[in-house]
Amino acid sequence: TGFPIAKIAAKLAVGYTLDELDNDITQVTPASFEPTIDYVVTKIPRFAFEKFPGAEPLLTTAMKSVGEAMAIGRTFHESVQKTLCSLETGLTGFDEVEIDGVGEGTPLAEVKAAVTKALSLRTPDRLRVAAQAMRHGLSDDEIAAVTAYDPWFLARIREIVDEEARLREEGLPRSEAELRRLKMMGFSDARLATLTARTETSVRAERQRFNVRPVFKRIDTCAAEFEAQTPYMYSTYEADAMGFTECEARPSARNKVVILGGGPNRIGQGIEFDYCCCHACFALSDAGYETIMVNCNPETVSTDYDTSDRLYFEPLTLENVLEILRVEQENGTLKGVIVQFGGQTPLKLANALHDAGIPILGTSPDAIDLAEDRERFQQLLMKLELKQPVNGLARSPREAEEVAKRIGYPLVIRPSYVLGGRAMEIVRDDAHLQRYISEAVHVSGENPVLLDSYLTGAVEVDVDAISDGIDVHVAGVMEHIEEAGVHSGDSACALPPYSLSPETVDLLKEQTRALALGLNVVGLMNVQFAIKDGEIFVLEVNPRASRTVPFVAKAVGSPIAGLAARVMAGEPLANLPVKSPDISHIAVKEAVMPFNRFPGVDTILGPEMRSTGEVMGLDRSFSRAFLKAQLGAGTALPTQGTVFVSVKDSDKDELMLEAARIMTGLGFKLVATGGTASFLTENGIAATRVNKVYEGRPDIVDLMKDGGVQVVFNTTEGAQSIADSREIRALALSGKIPYFTTAAGSRAAALAMQNRLDGELEVMALQELQA
Repeated sequence: TGFPIAKIAAKLAVGYTLDELDNDITQVTPASFEPTIDYVVTKIPRFAFEKFPGAEPLLTTAMKSVGEAMAIGRTFHESVQKTLCSLETGLTGFDEVEIDGVGEGTPLAEVKAAVTKALSLRTPDRLRVAAQAMRHGLSDDEIAAVTAYDPWFLARIREIVDEEARLREEGLPRSEAELRRLKMMGFSDARLATLTARTETSVRAERQRFNVRPVFKRIDTCAAEFEAQTPYMYSTYEADAMGFTECEARPSARNKVVILGGGPNRIGQGIEFDYCCCHACFALSDAGYETIMVNCNPETVSTDYDTSDRLYFEPLTLENVLEILRVEQENGTLKGVIVQFGGQTPLKLANALHDAGIPILGTSPDAIDLAEDRERFQQLLMKLELKQPVNGLARSPREAEEVAKRIGYPLVIRPSYVLGGRAMEIVRDDAHLQRYISEAVHVSGENPVLLDSYLTGAVEVDVDAISDGIDVHVAGVMEHIEEAGVHSGDSACALPPYSLSPETVDLLKEQTRALALGLNVVGLMNVQFAIKDGEIFVLEVNPRASRTVPFVAKAVGSPIAGLAARVMAGEPLANLPVKSPDISHIAVKEAVMPFNRFPGVDTILGPEMRSTGEVMGLDRSFSRAFLKAQLGAGTALPTQGTVFVSVKDSDKDELMLEAARIMTGLGFKLVATGGTASFLTENGIAATRVNKVYEGRPDIVDLMKDGGVQVVFNTTEGAQSIADSREIRALALSGKIPYFTTAAGSRAAALAMQNRLDGELEVMALQELQA
């Protein structure tokens, strides 16, 4: 509606009355003037069931969505189809849905039964299943009887489905009026291309030939009764029945920068990227530019009407972005478009925008590609004399087998161009590879899959930096608490590093600088390193904002996203107030997991990201900062009781012994499985042996069910061990028992519990620490 509910509510809470407050958008009506809208808004949640194998993809009374998209149009048809495009799940509208049991030649009665069964399931795709049911001949009444959807909505969806059938039969219309009518119904160029067996480019060319283009309307809270002073806009197609179509965009004559947002929140691309977009807006506004934000996520601050100078609430597709740029270029000077701050979403548009003659600010699309192209990136590392794990790439299952034979197991396998470790896995043998490769190749499409040697037990390090192409400023070096192989978004990490030597940190900074200059990065860059046996390996480089930027900015007290935006707009780094990452306090980031929403899902961490949020603990010592982070994430560490310890052979080392000694010193009793109990006893630590799940009753699961375990230190390796310990993890989750799956995490938890004896945790304001 454009009505700032929280802002007005806060003012009412301190004593204002509605009639005393102005409406920011019209600036002439009071806040007591209720919003009137002359458009339709549709919101659709975004789900991530693919991240949780084993979870039933069904909607219940427990919320399971991880984000949402919203779109605005003049009709329901337009609004809902724009929202489907905004979800960024590959949809171009009411795309077809495959229904189990329905194929070519399936008898009509069986088709109806299969479709009815699919409709009865409350899946995230149910709206599209309803459209598919119409294509299979079910009536609106039959669909409504199964789904309880309101017949009005079904009638609108049927109008879309009928139009699609006509397009399949007759092809793209040859008249301006017909093409405009289709666009008014919300059909994207990409959907029209699919339905008429053409390319999106040819549909766009045809549309432009007839001059069928969108106009932009303003959200004004008053259905055009008063003039809107705030440029908060959405696109729509109008029929020129009145002789002309009215566009309310009114682009200014200023120097402008367009910032593309991240779209709906999802695992791997969330609010961290919106933080970067907002700070880029603030910094560029301060530098005298007009900032123009494009995004479609109602949950974000970037889609507040007062964050940027101009806001377009639109899907982040090439079609929509090009139309916005066309209008904005009608007046003033477009300095360029920033694609670095919205995660993978805008990066995917970089090449197409560049090809359309739009200036891309910051790192060039070619450099972005170089960092993702395994062969080109390998050549750069050789030139810079930097190491990376032994690796290879494969375009077919046979190639994958050959590469795996050459590298040796275990290995990490992933598709190109993914965010959040989508379809990324640690593969330990041939059978696992065979089972997995079909999914990875499918996810990758035309891109090859990447196979890397898995550096068992390595320490992973994240480095964020800003470069202007000449100077490089390392903003922060973070040491992961979980070992390499756990996705960086799921790993706890500390800034500054808590166990690395100053010499190693200096080497990491040097290598980061070399990479930034070698890639010719302009703006933000993130590098992930692994350190094994004193050697540094480059895992990957992302020449864009990373999800650690807000954490680094707040830990160090430096507005790094804003500084990067100014660098991208042409200011040299030497002229900007950069701040040293060397701080006297410690910041620990901990991931927040949604496993309690997905019963039946294994909670073990791996290279595919699953966290939906994060917290930060700040203190003057590592262990107390870690304790604050655990408390912030909702993990209550006990003060007494029993610790269950079961660790893989490679973790039977000093780290685990230190954790065990600390726990016994705190008065905790230790119980352990056979091999671990022997290891602890041999090293002078008392531990009671307990049966594994398959070794006979009573076993560890019985002990946990009886409330006999308060903390779990359990590290596993190999498919069988992971499967055997799954029930332990499930019980720990349901019983809210703190559970640590790595040796480093177990040691950090033990230190945190020990440190709590030193007195109450001190509460410090961020400003105090950064003074």
